[in-house]
Amino acid sequence: MRSIFESISSLVVNRPKLVLGALCLIFIASIVGMSMLKMQTGNETYLDKNTPKGIAFSHYEDTFSQDTLVILIESNDPLNPDVIAYLDKITPGLKNLQYINSVSSIADLVKQANNGNIPRSSGEIKNIKESISSEVLNHYIPSNLLTMMMVKLDVGMTDQKQKSVMNNVRSFLNSSHPPPGVTVTLTGNPVFQQEMGQELSKSMGTLIMGAMVLMVIVLGLLFAYVSHRFIPVLIVAIGLILTFGIMGLCGVHLNTAVIAAFPVLIGLGIDYAIQFHARLEEEARKGSLIDAVRITITRTGPAVLFAMIATTMGFIAMFISPVPMIRSFGLVAIIGVAVCYMTSLIGIPLIAILIKYKPKGISGEEKPTKADLVLSKIAVTIAKNPLPILMVAILFAFIGLQVDPSIPISTSERTFVPSDMPAKISLDKVSRTIGSTTPVPILVTGNNVLSPDVLTWIETFQKNELSLYMEITGSTSIVDYIKIYNNGTVPQTQFEIDEVISKIPEGVRNEFLNGRTETIIEFSTKRLEMPQQDELKTQMTNDLVLLTPPPGISASITGSFDLFTTLISDISESKEQMTLLGFILIVAFLALIYRKIHAVTPIVPIVCIVGWNAVAMLILNIDYTPMTACLGSMTIGVAAEYTILIMERYLEERETAASTIDAIRESVRKIGSAIMVSGFATFFGFSALMLSNFNMISNFGLTTVIAVLFSLIGAVAIMPAVLSVLDELIKDVHTIEDKVLHHPHKE
Repeated sequence: MRSIFESISSLVVNRPKLVLGALCLIFIASIVGMSMLKMQTGNETYLDKNTPKGIAFSHYEDTFSQDTLVILIESNDPLNPDVIAYLDKITPGLKNLQYINSVSSIADLVKQANNGNIPRSSGEIKNIKESISSEVLNHYIPSNLLTMMMVKLDVGMTDQKQKSVMNNVRSFLNSSHPPPGVTVTLTGNPVFQQEMGQELSKSMGTLIMGAMVLMVIVLGLLFAYVSHRFIPVLIVAIGLILTFGIMGLCGVHLNTAVIAAFPVLIGLGIDYAIQFHARLEEEARKGSLIDAVRITITRTGPAVLFAMIATTMGFIAMFISPVPMIRSFGLVAIIGVAVCYMTSLIGIPLIAILIKYKPKGISGEEKPTKADLVLSKIAVTIAKNPLPILMVAILFAFIGLQVDPSIPISTSERTFVPSDMPAKISLDKVSRTIGSTTPVPILVTGNNVLSPDVLTWIETFQKNELSLYMEITGSTSIVDYIKIYNNGTVPQTQFEIDEVISKIPEGVRNEFLNGRTETIIEFSTKRLEMPQQDELKTQMTNDLVLLTPPPGISASITGSFDLFTTLISDISESKEQMTLLGFILIVAFLALIYRKIHAVTPIVPIVCIVGWNAVAMLILNIDYTPMTACLGSMTIGVAAEYTILIMERYLEERETAASTIDAIRESVRKIGSAIMVSGFATFFGFSALMLSNFNMISNFGLTTVIAVLFSLIGAVAIMPAVLSVLDELIKDVHTIEDKVLHHPHKE
């Protein structure tokens, strides 16, 4: 490996302009790649569409839950003839818009019950209302002030087409002239996802700009002991652009997790840049610039490479998660840290050559900073009395690992987005009126779901669930519409059923039927927290076993209700598996690279930090989300970097130091301030996440900031204690071996 770094140093030293030209070409390609980036929101960020569960979910979404725009009509009387006439008037115009599959509202039912005409008096409408079941009525008129029109979009639409149709619907509604006193609002999941994407795009710019500004402030304050202290900021900016470019060229989409990854990359990237810059400054004071560049690349290059690879071990562990959002975070993080490392490895020495870098201070003088002296003094004090420190650290870690399973898990998408987002406000308005806007859909499949015995079972199951659970506020199925069009009863023969089905409007039929092989039962509920939803799903699943469908018929809960409740168990299981795999990968990597007992020393502070994180989350009342679920494995990677850098320098100093204490003193004195500066730079880079108006991102930012702080404590306080104890154990073993060799037992 050393020969590789020597080749890189020779190339930078001997052919700097060639290297610069190559980097410029790569930079231009990255600019092109950036233009290819796309935003991804929606369920595909939570569920892998290629798994059996994902395929089943996609089928349900495409068949029964095609993207639906909801038009909210607010008025004093939703059954006013003028309101019904307005709904009837805009229906044909909406149907004629491109990419709209069907339009349904209460006006369709009123016309059907009145020989195809809209009644002119409230009395007539009131009489018709009496003939409509409360479940169906509540589907369109959830309150005395609100009615809803459902606009279903075509299947398989691209984001661009979906955006186009929403703009067309908005334009149409703006020119539709509703009756006086009537307010019309476009909402629904497509609108929610579109606004969420727009907010994410804004948030990305804010986060990146905030992180870069914080980097400048931190380096201005803490990195003043080197020349050209802001070079790392330039390096990170270049690394970030290269990362964007690679993502675009490789087809990696932006989403909530990916956007949260960028400040993380800035924090880690500035860390690498500071390590190289600090070593360059140190070596430039001792000798020539050329020698400084060579030593920086050949000595710091491998050390930071090992730290970077160790960091990626934590991110690689994220690939076992079933949640695509978590996997995408890991992928982008790996790409980003690798790019930032290479940019720092080549970029800082290259800039030094091009600008003829001169160190700050007197050439040949190796003057430690006050921070170096203070940190080395702390490290030596701890190294001389390691056991009390380790006992306290391990105790708190043990407490954290015990309380971690009790930390709640939040998977409600609406709690992730800004509270003032218009689509969230409108959907909250609906949910305050009708309860949850996420129904509990049960997919019923078989050869003939319209047979008399299946329809009887559906009706029985609906009544059973309504009577059992106070959380369920209503249910709707094709049976309810059959009864509307058959004088309140379910036909007893197949012929009669088919006759009634033909009378039901196509838009309504498509909501509940897919030919004769699939139908859907929708249960509406009160507003429930995610654990309550999960409990209700378990109970209803058990009911489907007890109240068995007819032979040849199967029924199961599906849709977003199933997706987001399943996400709780996915996060609960995967966060522990990711953390465990992260530990295994780190241990295996360190054992493979170092092949000596000191390789285990970073594991102790890493375990402590993971435990401390859980204590902090519990104290601060922070829930686990798809983002904070990454915290354990990410912390392993971040903490590994600092602890490995300390261990690397310790092993280097141990070769010439007279004792363990001297080696710890010298290693911390020479690298301590660089680690603290890079640590605080990482700290403030991660803190930019807290600027986000997305709760999920800002909470993730807070937890990562705490994790970085703990990582610094682990590196500067726990590592000296571990190294000291380990060396004492090694000495004791050697002493015992010497005694055995020089004083063998007599026969």
